[in-house]
Amino acid sequence: MPRYKLVIEYDGTPFSGWQRQLNGPSVQQSVEEAVEAFCGHPVRLHCAGRTDAGVHATHQVAHVDIDKEWRTDVVRDATNARLKRIPVAVLSAELVPSDFDARISARRRYYVYRILDRRAQPALDRDRVWHVPVKLDHEAMDRAAKALLGQHDFTTFRAAECQANSPIRTLDRCDVRREGSEIVVYVHARSFLHHQVRSIVGCLKMVGMGRWPENKVGKVLAARDRSQCAALAPSCGLYLAGVDYVDPSA
Repeated sequence: MPRYKLVIEYDGTPFSGWQRQLNGPSVQQSVEEAVEAFCGHPVRLHCAGRTDAGVHATHQVAHVDIDKEWRTDVVRDATNARLKRIPVAVLSAELVPSDFDARISARRRYYVYRILDRRAQPALDRDRVWHVPVKLDHEAMDRAAKALLGQHDFTTFRAAECQANSPIRTLDRCDVRREGSEIVVYVHARSFLHHQVRSIVGCLKMVGMGRWPENKVGKVLAARDRSQCAALAPSCGLYLAGVDYVDPSA
């Protein structure tokens, strides 16, 4: 059965998250139903990273098996034709080997978190940024973030309901940059714990407000104690922005 790799973008605001669930609409269900409508049989999507309710994606990756081989532009366009009324779009479709797995084959995931630190609330980016109505010291936030680079036990930054077998993760990048009227946090790793990025951003915001000294982020990391974490940053500012895979031709 041919397998297709889909690159998907979505506004997570109206969804209960990526994964199918009983308490509301999901991105997974929306795309599966769109694919089923043109291919004529039930399908199951498997994604690179299950995003929570309200989290967005500019580059989610999923794979799906379809019972006949279609041109990749037909898969993309036929799926999108059935997604026009909801904020989800398939950016590309690619025929891949049967052993490709959107989650297991991933080698690095890229997340971006957007903070709008101005007095006035957002009008155009409502539900797409975290609005903090005071100026933050992004340079202090960036210095504090460097304590998180490398391999650590991230228990402090892990949701209580996280199902990962181990709290050990390796952060390859954790940078804070000012870009116009926004502060943008870039976090890269092979894999993440549930709520890890939002927990990190919540702590960095405390540094940016001057409520925490820069070295406290490293201290709460070393504590390996969830109760030491700052309040979780809201989901609206978080984006899954990319996924890397090994080049099969390399």
